[in-house]
Amino acid sequence: MDTNEAKMQIAVLIDSENVSSRYASIIFNEIETYGFATYRRIYGNWTKNNGWNENLLLENSITPIQQFDYTLGKNSSDMTMVIDAMDILYSGNVDGFCLVTSDSDFTRLAMRLREANMYVIGMGESKTPVSLTKACNKFIHLNLIYEASTSSTEAAVTDMHEDLSSDRSTKANAVTSISDIEEAIISIINDNENKGKPTYMGEIGSRLNSKFTDFDVRNYGYTKLLTFIRDKCSKLELSKENSSYYVNVREMDNVPEMAREIASLIEKNGGTIDNLSVLYEQLKKKYPSFDLKDYGYSRLSSFLRSLDNIAVKGNAVSLKSAARSKSRKK
Repeated sequence: MDTNEAKMQIAVLIDSENVSSRYASIIFNEIETYGFATYRRIYGNWTKNNGWNENLLLENSITPIQQFDYTLGKNSSDMTMVIDAMDILYSGNVDGFCLVTSDSDFTRLAMRLREANMYVIGMGESKTPVSLTKACNKFIHLNLIYEASTSSTEAAVTDMHEDLSSDRSTKANAVTSISDIEEAIISIINDNENKGKPTYMGEIGSRLNSKFTDFDVRNYGYTKLLTFIRDKCSKLELSKENSSYYVNVREMDNVPEMAREIASLIEKNGGTIDNLSVLYEQLKKKYPSFDLKDYGYSRLSSFLRSLDNIAVKGNAVSLKSAARSKSRKK
């Protein structure tokens, strides 16, 4: 069978007025990961200089679509791109679309294409509104990939330019936070442990891509998920089985300390706390980062029952008699 027939056929539609020409090679390199670019069209007013010159279009086999600005201040290219997308959709010739733009006006188009069972890839800069990134099956931050692929000098120049043209915090907040990714991985591991199976790297990568449309380790300066987890996820640890890696939640080494703290809180409340939520609030107040999942539990009552000096009855928690006597002697 021909290899191209096995690949997803993708229509690549580029908004030239919203995406820099410096990303041209990145766009099509990324597309090769997902399938074959059947349509390659770029929209804009070619009477203006937008950086997408003739040589660049020829080099990447992109068809330019001319659209004059009929009304001052209005972008006619957006409407043309939407009309073309719907025409291509109804032709039945493609399996998916790649919308290359940072313009939130294309959010509804992405949603409509997904409703038609199309796989939608979005490509744009980190300034792209969340509404558009979430509307796509996958969203790729071109500027972060570009910076990762350039030399340190070029990256520095790029950063200086972006600092002048946009708020730096916009870029930092554009991608999913590392803490959210780490918590998602912990949930995956806990779910698998309940089913008695290990969590391998391949499953983590697949499920993170499904949960976070913009997840890509290159957004954080890495090329491998394994290295990203090792360096950035302190609550996780990697283990190797033959040639495969799997991930576990790192065992917490402060359980004795936490047990003493809980006992102290109960003692300060007269030896008994009638509501577990009260104890939980007090723990969170003293330890804002306290999370039951870090200890392998989903319920506070289960965690407390694992501690030798704590007794749990219903929704109430108290010190066991021996522990209470020892505490009073002190």
